[in-house]
Amino acid sequence: MAYDKFVTLKSSAVPLPIENVDTDQIIPARFLKATERVGFGDNFFRDWRYNADGTPKTDFPLNKEIYAGSKILVGGRNFGSGSSREHAAWAVYDYGLRCVISSAFADIFKNNCLNIGVLPVQVSASFADLLFDAIFADPKTEIKVDLPSQTVTLLSTGASEKFDINPYKKDNMLNGFDDIDYLKNIEEEITTFAQTRPF
Repeated sequence: MAYDKFVTLKSSAVPLPIENVDTDQIIPARFLKATERVGFGDNFFRDWRYNADGTPKTDFPLNKEIYAGSKILVGGRNFGSGSSREHAAWAVYDYGLRCVISSAFADIFKNNCLNIGVLPVQVSASFADLLFDAIFADPKTEIKVDLPSQTVTLLSTGASEKFDINPYKKDNMLNGFDDIDYLKNIEEEITTFAQTRPF
């Protein structure tokens, strides 16, 4: 498997109600030299998380102890805008997040997330506001993301909303497959099909 399967996730969430968060903030360009998907979590939101001297900015949500261990990030509208760097999605996953919820995503970032095991859940603006309000009222409030039913639920109130996902990407996430894993999984079918084709 390319990554851990995603079926259901129940977790508290980190709120980041900032619009137009771009990929250069998610992972600054100076950290893009690596070619493997490891180590990017250390520099996830580097310039927003740390001062110039390397000390953590105590007011940034990812540095607050109350959100420690959260597997979900709830972001503002147009999350992941900017360049097409796949490293931004790698940084999300390597940091330990498995789901980003927003009322709108940049398309390339959204697809990059789906390719590496991070579930981007797009909800209505009103439901996103509901999630933000609940998290700020109780930082330990839990959200349940159910991929088979394509629903996201605020467990404290039961408020729920469905989300869309490409069926192929959904099946891959349920199995922990990237595109190569998917092809390897149907290798026998591909071979059988190839044998029926004229040269």
